[in-house]
Amino acid sequence: MREILDELDRRYRAGETVAVGTVVSTFRSAPRGPGASMLVAQDGTVTGSVSGGCVEGDVYELGRSVIDSGQPVLQRYGVSDDDAFSVGLTCGGIIDVFVERIDAASFPAFTDLLDSVRAGEPVALATVTAHPDPAVRGRRMVVWRDRADGQLASSRMHDAVVDDARGLLEVGRSGTLHYGTDGERRGEGMSVFVNGFQPPPRLIVFGAIDFASAMARLGSFLGYTVTVCDARGVFATEARFPGAHEVIVDWPHRYLAAEAEAGRVDARTVITVLTHDPKFDVPLLEVALRLDVAYVGAMGSRRTHDDRMERLRETGLTEEELARLSSPIGLDLGARTPEETAVSIAAEIIALRWGGGGGRLAETRGPIHAHEEHIGAQKY
Repeated sequence: MREILDELDRRYRAGETVAVGTVVSTFRSAPRGPGASMLVAQDGTVTGSVSGGCVEGDVYELGRSVIDSGQPVLQRYGVSDDDAFSVGLTCGGIIDVFVERIDAASFPAFTDLLDSVRAGEPVALATVTAHPDPAVRGRRMVVWRDRADGQLASSRMHDAVVDDARGLLEVGRSGTLHYGTDGERRGEGMSVFVNGFQPPPRLIVFGAIDFASAMARLGSFLGYTVTVCDARGVFATEARFPGAHEVIVDWPHRYLAAEAEAGRVDARTVITVLTHDPKFDVPLLEVALRLDVAYVGAMGSRRTHDDRMERLRETGLTEEELARLSSPIGLDLGARTPEETAVSIAAEIIALRWGGGGGRLAETRGPIHAHEEHIGAQKY
């Protein structure tokens, strides 16, 4: 829902009623993941997407109907062998889309949810998407680490969902949870979609060079909160890095150690070292490779890489820690310009995140998203 929050807020504050369709489960090669949302306004305006174009027309019609009736709808979209180009997913995947009506009367906690998202406070929205009792379907709770707003049909149901929503929130995931009709963990009949809103992951770019400027722009485009850091104040300026959210003048290893100590570096953090200067790189990588982060990459030629590795071994880093370093950085795309190099680095980060091989899809066989056979349908 993050991509439609601003428009939803504008409509909400204007007193309008809208419909929101949200992907709550995906199977096989689905075009978009759980949490992808599309807003349908009373004036017919559409914001967002649930499938990249495959089923938006049908979701639009469902949204108009839900605005009028007030009754939420859980709709499954797939593809059949006999009619592959009717309303469905031509990619061969399956998605479940939950369409609900939202306005100030039905969702009074929305402003608190939005305030937390904008403040970077972890928060989750739990919505009952399936239940035999129509009065229970569509009920919502906003769940924080230390509190919750909203009440489900029973205390047992409420407590189970709050506990599990916090579990998903801690690991930064969204997904559908399944219970018995009264919240029994081993039962069936009730499904709850938990849409987690963690602060965006961080991309920390070390080295105030032209490649860093391109990396900052692309990182922002991909949804990261981007920091550029360099010890040289003459180069590390906001004017030179308009794509970054912040520009820091400090010794890289000292800054990273302080950020980690303050809890501002986590398992989603991406670190790119673009200075290729041993006096900056080696102390920085000695810190970075001992942290639990998503990615550490360093720029430089193969000769620079070999020299850097020897220096890092002398610091006492283990071979296991050294193996976490992506160097030379990026995928082999034949990149030449700073922008092309930034794309190659981003491609490597994406491939490592999702388990991609980095090869040409035209030369592979089988499902494009083979690792996503059944997303967002966990059994709790």
